[in-house]
Amino acid sequence: MREEDAVFRALADPTRRALLDRLRARNGQTLSELCQGLEMARQSVTLHVDILWAANLVVTVRRGRERLHYLNPVPLWDIEERWIERFERPRLRALSELRRRAEEDPMAEDRPDYVYVTYIGSSAEGVWEALTDAQLTAAYWGHSNVSDWKAGSEWRHVRTDGSGMADVVGTVLESDPPRRLVMTFDGPGDAPPGGPTRVTFEIEPYQDIVRLTVVHENLPDAQAYQAISAGWPAVCANLKSLLETGHVLPQAPWEMHAELRQAQMARTDADLGES
Repeated sequence: MREEDAVFRALADPTRRALLDRLRARNGQTLSELCQGLEMARQSVTLHVDILWAANLVVTVRRGRERLHYLNPVPLWDIEERWIERFERPRLRALSELRRRAEEDPMAEDRPDYVYVTYIGSSAEGVWEALTDAQLTAAYWGHSNVSDWKAGSEWRHVRTDGSGMADVVGTVLESDPPRRLVMTFDGPGDAPPGGPTRVTFEIEPYQDIVRLTVVHENLPDAQAYQAISAGWPAVCANLKSLLETGHVLPQAPWEMHAELRQAQMARTDADLGES
């Protein structure tokens, strides 16, 4: 079954759409939490979740004995980009922006989490090295990740302009090469009021490929969520290109996103001015 067929099949059932709505409202739920309030057996809920997982609409992350479920928006974005975005009119963008400004942000009350999954033609050791080697991170990330990568050690996300300045600093919380790396992830200075954000890299090998899961937790607000929702896919795309081809992408993907975002905002402002 093609990936898009699996996505449409998964979305065709109202129970599975309800499960996705639950994860959209609060990401990172256990199966028991997802079962609450549903008038069906746990086994039936498990079957629905398995279909969502097979369509890559839901990803799971293990926390001790529990398995947490997260909404993965990437397949939905692919559908929008293929069938909707090219036909979308500026007027619709303007109306959407008006509605967004008028409605209260549902994530304002809770600190959101973000999950991103990608598959890379590499070994687990190769992905681990790409995440922790200062020269490799400088090549695909534009910053050097500097640390001894032992639990309890400091790590720094250092600019490559020779200034030695770090835009992100943190502490290595867990280090289990080449499978799992957990660290705090914040700008230098005082700790955020709600505590530091935390990034987890899960590296799962399967034959000749690797499944890389990035979980960014305890984000301060929706604005931060939107920023890292653009940042992590861009970084992972460059990492994937480097490991699979030996070269990074011809243009930095985060720069492309910034230009597209600026152009979209300019079109929206122009449409609002005309309305």
